[in-house]
Amino acid sequence: MKKTVTLSLLSTLLLSNLNAQVIELEPLTIESTPLQNNELNSPDAVEIYTSEDINNAHVQTLSEFIQKNTSLTTMPSFGNPFTPLLDMRGYGIENGNENIVIRLNGRKLNNIDNVPQLLASIPPSSIERLEILKGSGIVQNGDGANAGVINIITKNSNNKEISLALGSQSSSNINLYLGHSSDLLSLSLAADFIKTDGTRRIDNNNKTDEQKMGNVAFNLALTPRDDLEVRFGVAKTNIDSFYGSYLTLDEYRADPSQPGATNFGYTHQKYKTTTFSTGLTYDITNTLNIQADYSNEKKKSEFLGSFPSTSNYNYDNFSTSINYGTDNFHLITGFEGFRGNRDGYGGDIDKNNYAGYMLAQYKFEQHTLKAGYRYERVFYKQDQTTTDNTKDYTLHGAELSYNYKINKENSIFFSYARSYQAPSIDRLLVYVFPTGGVFKNFLEPMKADTYTLGYNNFTINNKFKASVFYSDLKNEFYFYTGPGGSFDPASKNTNIDESNKYGVELYDRLNITEKWNLALTYTYVRAKIDKEVENGVDLGGNTLPGVPKHSAKATLNYQANEYTTLALVQTYRSEAFALNDTQNNFDQRQEKYYTTDISITYAKKTYEVFAKLNNLFDHSNGLWVSDDAIYPTNFRTTFLTGVKLKF
Repeated sequence: MKKTVTLSLLSTLLLSNLNAQVIELEPLTIESTPLQNNELNSPDAVEIYTSEDINNAHVQTLSEFIQKNTSLTTMPSFGNPFTPLLDMRGYGIENGNENIVIRLNGRKLNNIDNVPQLLASIPPSSIERLEILKGSGIVQNGDGANAGVINIITKNSNNKEISLALGSQSSSNINLYLGHSSDLLSLSLAADFIKTDGTRRIDNNNKTDEQKMGNVAFNLALTPRDDLEVRFGVAKTNIDSFYGSYLTLDEYRADPSQPGATNFGYTHQKYKTTTFSTGLTYDITNTLNIQADYSNEKKKSEFLGSFPSTSNYNYDNFSTSINYGTDNFHLITGFEGFRGNRDGYGGDIDKNNYAGYMLAQYKFEQHTLKAGYRYERVFYKQDQTTTDNTKDYTLHGAELSYNYKINKENSIFFSYARSYQAPSIDRLLVYVFPTGGVFKNFLEPMKADTYTLGYNNFTINNKFKASVFYSDLKNEFYFYTGPGGSFDPASKNTNIDESNKYGVELYDRLNITEKWNLALTYTYVRAKIDKEVENGVDLGGNTLPGVPKHSAKATLNYQANEYTTLALVQTYRSEAFALNDTQNNFDQRQEKYYTTDISITYAKKTYEVFAKLNNLFDHSNGLWVSDDAIYPTNFRTTFLTGVKLKF
């Protein structure tokens, strides 16, 4: 019966999440840059989600929204739900994070090592816009923007709201947002607190994968004059997380909630971050302004238990730009600097980036033309008692893109980007007894040439986007797994000599009637290794692991009356090769991922009540690393119900 009902629901697979209320689907403006483009005249492929989209999804974390509502793929990082793995445009679920630049109000969230961005530190209730640029963004964002860029913009409004949600496994979630905005002063306080007992046992004493997290962010902006804005901010995150290890296939089939008998045991991690930021914008004239920002982030990641370790991070971000803009012409020139330090495995290690860039855009009649160039230098240094290793790279990035607006409803665009990625510090480290991790593995930087051709069609009841892309890569990073597994002496971080990626991306959002609406995200992606020989094994012609061919996400909304909305959500990904299977010869593959969610919302002007069932049909999902190494995720039905008060 379960399979029959599930198959019937797959008819809604060509859908994705949207607002339940019938509104005219006008092109949204891209707010993360001063170029004044919208979805219709943008020369780049873009997805935009608003605070209303995020609110209607009733998610507990930002990564949950990305997983169920955007074209990206995301999974918990080897069991850790707070630093999710991401993939966009076929870079693979294991390495995709390194190829996506994520910015929060302009501050870069990417790490200097292989640890994914801490998306859980951003309360969903604080987000005003989520903008995803696909295959572009290297000029303004630099190192790592191969697949694209995710820009997160927080609220700056007079909204005041508090929400409380309770669910299965003793889950609870409190969200608070308090905002004030006037001509002189804007300030906001956002906080969320999450606690759950978890869904899986992680040892034989019935301990579960419990999670605790608290986020607090305060932002202040002063406008003492019409031509000057001064900004200050502080944010803190505390995480206490337990998560289980891998299971064999037999264990996963028998009971994905069990701890497993042959793995390394569970992980206990404590993660603390504190970020201070400041900046200003000064309008020199009506067409010319200067913007400068600085932030300092201190992080401590502590692993407790059988394999204890501690890493302390200190990041300094500083940027300045001069922006000139008229109705038809924009010119942005800027300088960015980043100083990153990790004191942990490998000793005291620095990765510093310094870059200058120029980006110009010209609009005339129905045409939009954009071009830019970025020059970046990357410096590495490792200090130990027995070694003092340094390395540096010089990198060049460029963009050229064009949009032709056929009429008020249709446009076509083409974009080209020459992007790059310098290796993370973890990829340069090799274990040397008894010293530990030493810089010995100086890999070549990765480079990519990406071409995108797209079409947009917008009417008041339908928003349709389509794009095809091709990426030609040199020196793509990957972890080669030797014949004996990850701990084989032949296993190492290295480069793929030549590789390519291509695919199709579709998005559709449709108001069917006054009561029914739907949306679509579908992607088809192929990621191939063209030329690579490692340890005598020819990998040419193989498929990059962790990249599904097909991904689709769906929501069907029914507005029963003025206040009540029902939503049915379906998420699907096809199978892929397991993460370590670069030779494409493992017995087991990453299985298909799918889940069905259903929710009901009753919303009035001052309050909102909702109830939600996740994974309605109790389908087991997991992350395959290799044969008999599976991290179960989203493998049982859970529920969440809550109330939001608006002031």
